[in-house]
Amino acid sequence: MTARKQAPPLTADLEAALRRLRLAAVRKNAPEVLATARSQRWAPEDVLRTLIELEITARDASNARNRLAAARFPVTKTLDEFALAESSIPRASYDHLVTLEWIHRAENLCLVGPAGTGKTHMLIALGHAAVNAGHRVRYFTAIDLIEHCYRATADNTVGKTIEQLCRNDLIIIDEVGFAPLDHTSAQLLFRVVAAAYERRSLAISSHHPFEHWGRFLPDQATGTSLLDRLCHHAHIITTNGESYRLRHRQGAA
Repeated sequence: MTARKQAPPLTADLEAALRRLRLAAVRKNAPEVLATARSQRWAPEDVLRTLIELEITARDASNARNRLAAARFPVTKTLDEFALAESSIPRASYDHLVTLEWIHRAENLCLVGPAGTGKTHMLIALGHAAVNAGHRVRYFTAIDLIEHCYRATADNTVGKTIEQLCRNDLIIIDEVGFAPLDHTSAQLLFRVVAAAYERRSLAISSHHPFEHWGRFLPDQATGTSLLDRLCHHAHIITTNGESYRLRHRQGAA
């Protein structure tokens, strides 16, 4: 069997020019493409089209990897893995959410219900789908978000920090109400919600129905103002049922 002949490398000036222009995929693939083009007598525009498509594909993949890293999801969860048949999320609501049109319209998503009913999986899976669709996404638990903003209070850059958060198309805040908030924490959470209002989509989960948010928010005024902005233009879904994790653990026993 005859070994495949290696394509000749690019000349030094072309190599340097492509490196300077940061056309990494063109630089990597050009020797092979040019060799194929010569042997198969491609038209010049076919050579150019092939190299451009390779560069676009490589950049799209690189951008997707960067967006995924920037999202900081704690685990990988996808819509394909979501057991809709075992979930209390209505099929019509699910079908609408997976279109991601609500992100384009800067609408919010609120998933409220007991532990183990698919809230976190749904948020992360929608976040992954949004990343794949080209959106910028950032995931936090509520505690991590408040700590992130708290750190900015040390050098008086809270406003800048929140504005940077709002550069994302979707901000996910998981486990709202997991722990009680003091006055400063509640104000920081309110500032994030207010800054994103009608500009960016927020997707939150909470074990607590909205009428019980006074259990972890320190005053009624903050809670009312926060919920007013969060729930306006929002898709609100109540989940219920036995914990998925507990049910499957018992089934395995």
